[in-house]
Amino acid sequence: MEGAHAAFEAMPLRTTASYNALLAGYFRNNLPDAALRVFHRMPSRDLASYNALISGLSLRRHTLPDAAAALATIPYPPSVVSFTSLLRGYVRHGLLADAIRLFRQMPERNHISYTVLLGGFLDAGRVDEARALFDEMPAKDVVAWTAMLSGYCQAGRIAEARVLFDEMPKKNVVSWTAMVSGYAQNGQVNLARKLFEVMPERNEVSWTAMLFGYIQAGRVEDAEELFNAMPEHPLPACNAMIVGFGQRGMVDAAKSVFERMRERDDGTWSAIIKAYEQNEFLMEALSTFRKMLHDGIHPNYPSVISILTVCAALAVLDYGREVHAAMLRCSFDKDVFAVSALITMYIKCGNLDKAKKVFNMFEPKDVVMWNSMITGYAQHGLGEEALRIFDDMRLAGMVPDRITYIGALTACSYTGKVKEGRDIFNSMDTNSAIRPGAEHYSCMVDLLGRAGRLEEALDLIKTMPVEPDAVIWGALMGACRMHKNAELAEVAAKKLLELEPGNAGPYVLLSHIYTSTGRWEDASEIRKFISSRHLNKSPGCSWIEYDKRVHLFTSGEVLAHPEHASILKVLEKLDGLLMESGYSADGSFVLHDVDEEQKTHSLRYHSERQAVAYGLLKVPEGMPIRVMKNLRVCGDCHSAIKLIAKITSREIVLRDANRFHHFKDGFCSCRDYW
Repeated sequence: MEGAHAAFEAMPLRTTASYNALLAGYFRNNLPDAALRVFHRMPSRDLASYNALISGLSLRRHTLPDAAAALATIPYPPSVVSFTSLLRGYVRHGLLADAIRLFRQMPERNHISYTVLLGGFLDAGRVDEARALFDEMPAKDVVAWTAMLSGYCQAGRIAEARVLFDEMPKKNVVSWTAMVSGYAQNGQVNLARKLFEVMPERNEVSWTAMLFGYIQAGRVEDAEELFNAMPEHPLPACNAMIVGFGQRGMVDAAKSVFERMRERDDGTWSAIIKAYEQNEFLMEALSTFRKMLHDGIHPNYPSVISILTVCAALAVLDYGREVHAAMLRCSFDKDVFAVSALITMYIKCGNLDKAKKVFNMFEPKDVVMWNSMITGYAQHGLGEEALRIFDDMRLAGMVPDRITYIGALTACSYTGKVKEGRDIFNSMDTNSAIRPGAEHYSCMVDLLGRAGRLEEALDLIKTMPVEPDAVIWGALMGACRMHKNAELAEVAAKKLLELEPGNAGPYVLLSHIYTSTGRWEDASEIRKFISSRHLNKSPGCSWIEYDKRVHLFTSGEVLAHPEHASILKVLEKLDGLLMESGYSADGSFVLHDVDEEQKTHSLRYHSERQAVAYGLLKVPEGMPIRVMKNLRVCGDCHSAIKLIAKITSREIVLRDANRFHHFKDGFCSCRDYW
């Protein structure tokens, strides 16, 4: 527009047509104030000048009254173009009642006027009224036919769409593509392909519509075959293939498409980040997101949600802060779903204060936000605060959903509030429309089990109206380990094997219970059973974020880290300080029958202890050391880290598979009730 304006000003003679061209250009480039200045300085105006003004003022909702006023004050008889420009504005902004009123007042209508209002009816989902208008049209071009056809498809009325398609006097590639897309979007992919095969001509949109159909139906192999047959690979088709490959777990194939693309948009980056995130290639997702920002691509909504999920899973707070900054730059901090994901990220990264600040600043809050805070406080062992938020939520007039009750019951379970938990559970039947499901019964079994009421928990399982699932039996199993009840653990383990025959977890837990009670032969038999069945057991690992890198530690493999020598020195120093503080290793957490010295040696190299040692080595004093672990924290390590926090005067935050432990001054936020 700078060049256009300069050319205009340099003209020795300016006509009304040249003014009109500049006026329309300013409106088209979203510079309405400059356009109005041009209009007011025009020495003379014709009908085209007023039509350009009406069309430009109709682009924005708040200037529609000005557009209507301009139409009413045209010094010439308004043309059908004048009326249609305002009509288009009403339709664009969803003011269908105003559009209908104007349409009925128009002294003259043409096929464009009809088609504009037809689109308004279809956008509003008023398909039958659209059809009545369509039938009323004195002349219908291929655009009107195709609009009506697409409206039927979008409403799921595919049979009526096909009748209309067959009646069309003239079809073009857009009409054919609309019908193919209609079949594909409505789950009739085979019919879509049959029609696609007989199309007289195809364009990029036709190929991509068919591709979308296959991906939407989960037929990624068919989509890949079609993709490979395409004469060109347009951007939307490549993005769709990355999404499809990601959904199927074919990460290498998704990455291959991404790397071959010459052109990428924000949808491309979002698709590959999502493919990494949903397949747990978490570090790749993080590095790709950072590269996207480095390349100057603004993140879109899906990529922000994906990367916040990754940051939460890895508990990488520094990366999370970067994403928060990107959200602020892109104004995503105004979106309730994005902010809910941000709150969850801060909670899972162990920064509850920041989560609470974001929560307090945002209005209006939805149920997902309240749930995030209730669950977050519960996971951090702050049951009283979680229940206060639960009460505040109801006082604010927000109706709890099933997730809310899970969070509140979890808060009771993690803090031993049996009475409060019972009251909340019983209130579901009396005070809400939500009936307790398996997940709520699981919380109650966990609550009773943690409190040592194992027989009561078993009775609840036997009498509950829903079929107990693996989570419920797993909750009982965990309680049996806590209270060293091998007999009941065997019952739970047997049930778990029936429900999840390929899961080694229950047997590993049973082995722990046997070793903790000195039943070494039984523990050995369990390990043989696991080996003979080829059951998978997740290896225990812990990680810590430092200097924008994630450092991973595996139990017993301290030499794998490049700074292992320094870590070993810290561990040896800690051993001496722990001994002086009265620490004695708890050998019941070693799974093999070895002597006490070997047990102490084994416990020293548990992954969480290695990560804490690395944190002491690297994280500056005054800052909390944040460690994550994929399994439950070892009981001996829990005792040791309490003392380490005291003797080093450091705050240590440990997130295990279930909850957070905040260690400070020799105490843990869980109050040893975990």
